[in-house]
Amino acid sequence: MNFLQQGLAWIEPAIVTYGVWALLIVLYFESFGVPLPGESALIAASLLAARGDLEIGHVFLAAWLGAVLGDSTGYLIGRFGGRPLLNRFGSAVKLTPERLSSLENTAKTKGFFMVLTARFIVVLRQLNGLAAGAVGMPWHHFVLANALGAMLWAGLWSFGPYLFTDAFKRMI
Repeated sequence: MNFLQQGLAWIEPAIVTYGVWALLIVLYFESFGVPLPGESALIAASLLAARGDLEIGHVFLAAWLGAVLGDSTGYLIGRFGGRPLLNRFGSAVKLTPERLSSLENTAKTKGFFMVLTARFIVVLRQLNGLAAGAVGMPWHHFVLANALGAMLWAGLWSFGPYLFTDAFKRMI
């Protein structure tokens, strides 16, 4: 069993046992950088809802809330501690001062769109809030884009598998 299979093996039992609270916690921690299988957990919860074990509205709400709160926590971490860390260790991930400056300029001009769409891209989803906070994106822009992006993402991965369960079963 590889690492991914091991990581996924505990999701369904955790969600069956603890319900949408487990989903909310997984998505909360994944949304501020902890490497957890959030999207897989959301799909599993959606399929459990299609089976009748969970309420799909609760799945969506837990996903949206976990994503918004997690990204907001990441934003606060980035805002109050991220910049010194990026200055000190950014070169380890090839984030040179020039690239950091470019990221800041992009955040100023396209930050809302960046935050809105980052939720749909693995790794960016985990680092979205941290980066937005570290480059000083205004809080009110971040919160609005974060809430809207999380709503779209949670809607897609909650209601998509729920409504198209038969198609998903054929793919799995």
